[in-house]
Amino acid sequence: MKNKNILIALIIMMMTCSFACAEEQVTEYTVPADAKIEYNRAIDNYKMGQYEDAVAGFRTAIRLFPDYIDAYYNLGALLDYLKQYDEALAVYEQVLIRSDKEYEALYMCAKLSAQLGDKPTAAKYVSMIPKSNKFYTKAADVLYKYQITPAGAYGRNPDSPVSQTSGAYPNITSPTGITSDRFGNIFVSSFSENTIYKITPDGKKMLFYKSPRIKGPVSLASDLMGNIYVANYNANNILKITSSGACTVLTSDVYQPYGVHVNGNMLFVACQGTNCVMRIKIK
Repeated sequence: MKNKNILIALIIMMMTCSFACAEEQVTEYTVPADAKIEYNRAIDNYKMGQYEDAVAGFRTAIRLFPDYIDAYYNLGALLDYLKQYDEALAVYEQVLIRSDKEYEALYMCAKLSAQLGDKPTAAKYVSMIPKSNKFYTKAADVLYKYQITPAGAYGRNPDSPVSQTSGAYPNITSPTGITSDRFGNIFVSSFSENTIYKITPDGKKMLFYKSPRIKGPVSLASDLMGNIYVANYNANNILKITSSGACTVLTSDVYQPYGVHVNGNMLFVACQGTNCVMRIKIK
């Protein structure tokens, strides 16, 4: 049974900032008595503030039992707390060597890689976490915080599905805004039709969103999660449309919004009616 919450919870209280809470999982293995003694001693040393002794204790427990997952997690958490990011990353990678289904370890590898400036590796680790897993949301937050494009995203990956040849998409009435997602889809707003069209990588045009909510859409922007933001000029608001087509009003505190731009977790709105650019936190 995993007990990795013991030290991680203590570190959370001391750091006064968010840290990945251990996912409750059951791991079937028998820990040798000598390794368990060193592990418990390391926990005690940590509680007394003897961090170097705690690190040494976890390393000894791992040496005695190389598959001691709890010890890896707690050692990684402690090294992260001590800002020894390179060493912490190496420890969490040892967890993944033993199981690529340890999604908390994948999240921590993504976080630490981002902190170390290795954005491609961070994106790779995030892509390995199922979207249904709770650590995917935490990992996605890493992408936002460090402005990392997901693995395979348009503009950052030579294998992008967006067409790489010159040409035109015809028969779009009064097009005003345009953006794309990481799957190679193009989104175009039609001002006079109050419609958002979607053009697939193979060039097929289809209706993406049409509703009485849309009134004079001007520019569009997209974020790393595939959400589309609409400068809804005549309605004096900003709409957020998810990849599944769910639409909400992100803010109505704008007058004649004309341009939108996403950078990380911030949305910038050029407001023609008030001669200003607004900043809106979107996550």
